[in-house]
Amino acid sequence: MGTLTAAVMVMAGIGLALGVVIGFFAKLFQVKSDARVELVTELLPGANCGGCGKAGCSDFAKSVVSGENPPSKCPVSSKEQVTAIALALGIDAGESFAKKAVVCCGGDREQTLRLANYNGVLDCVSASLVAGGPKGCAYGCLGMGTCARKCPFGAIEIINGLAVIHKELCVGCGTCVAVCPRNVIKLVPAEAEVHVYCNSPAKGPAKKQVCRVPCLGCRKCVRAAEGKFTVNGFRAEVNYQAPELPTAEDVQKIGCPTGCLLTAEEHLRIEMNEPEWSAGKDE
Repeated sequence: MGTLTAAVMVMAGIGLALGVVIGFFAKLFQVKSDARVELVTELLPGANCGGCGKAGCSDFAKSVVSGENPPSKCPVSSKEQVTAIALALGIDAGESFAKKAVVCCGGDREQTLRLANYNGVLDCVSASLVAGGPKGCAYGCLGMGTCARKCPFGAIEIINGLAVIHKELCVGCGTCVAVCPRNVIKLVPAEAEVHVYCNSPAKGPAKKQVCRVPCLGCRKCVRAAEGKFTVNGFRAEVNYQAPELPTAEDVQKIGCPTGCLLTAEEHLRIEMNEPEWSAGKDE
């Protein structure tokens, strides 16, 4: 019994000594947490989407507390959440510009020429590395669903080989923009309802060879709705910085000859119900 007691006491002494040493070094190298960071993290939506440019909500909270970013830099936070963070820290909330994503392409399977069948990895980046992908247009949506799988909010649907944004679900985090190898997805003002669904800078005749709904660069929209559109080479673009954005009435008045100028709602309806639709199909 004496030997056993001694062994227990030795082990207890070693454990106590190790506990003291561990406690000392834990105290010495302790990283003090900032209660403000924890507060901001709790007030954020917790989506961890990366739309703010940070690794996640906790990292963004640190940048807000340090003054690197205003609370409004979070694309997912509501106005109430941004205000609550600003009041809690006693800082300016910053200007907030609500944005939505738009896929600037109308080239689904029915509208674009297919060069070959693709049987590789179902990923847009991988497909683009194989001779540029299966579609004839080198600037259009590949439709492999990489953006849809990456979207944290389920706002993107692949319909007939084309990525389509459900505006009511999109929060403008920009995750889809970052993963698209064709740069066909853009963040635009949330109130914008009209878009040019063509991303190709090529000349009109070249586009017509591979797509039935391209922008021909005819400038009809520019003349009919002054200031609401610009022309970049052989492609018209919505002037999203204009004081007045184009409306559904403008789309009707312009009457785009190929039908690449549409409202987001009309574009979604066509892709879901009329995949063979084309304004110029009877020409």
